[in-house]
Amino acid sequence: MIAYIKGHVAATGEEKLVLEAGNMGYNILMPVSSLESLHKGQEVKIYTHLNVREDAMQLFGFLTEDDLETFRLLLGVNGIGPKAALGILSGLSADELRFAILADDVKTLSKAPGIGKKTAQKLILELKDKISLEDAFERKREQVSQEILPAEHDQMDAGKEAAEALTALGYSGSEALRAVKQIAVTPDMSVETILKLALKNMSI
Repeated sequence: MIAYIKGHVAATGEEKLVLEAGNMGYNILMPVSSLESLHKGQEVKIYTHLNVREDAMQLFGFLTEDDLETFRLLLGVNGIGPKAALGILSGLSADELRFAILADDVKTLSKAPGIGKKTAQKLILELKDKISLEDAFERKREQVSQEILPAEHDQMDAGKEAAEALTALGYSGSEALRAVKQIAVTPDMSVETILKLALKNMSI
């Protein structure tokens, strides 16, 4: 119904933004991590999700389309409602969430507010097939290309190629991801070097 709202920050509170646009003030529920980056008077574009209940209409907002897509993905998990999904994205970025799910990382997922071990395991079970290793790396690469130096960009490419090589060898995406993430990749490392270190990690 409402794809996004562009306006000025009128006020922020606990998990809430008041966005002034077109002489109207919109109450928008947002992840705490996103609210911390906003200040009064700032012009922002908020991607929104309208949640309709019998007793209320709630507008949830996100700074990126990626966060909005991840929020909706979480809503598809049995037992995860809008408030729980918002809490997860307050504790973990969309990128951290994807990699934690792919790596079967229950410990990281459990760090999100209100998420215990059983819920973390449910997230992995229900979402793992909906997230691909290639897509996760591609999104990360897009983020990296905008935020970090070319040398660091090369590191991300090398890590991705190493993980793809591991999957080609028959390892699962999560196994490949775990092995590559354990390596402190430096700018001078080749894909072959990363691959050898990853295979060494797998044999331990």
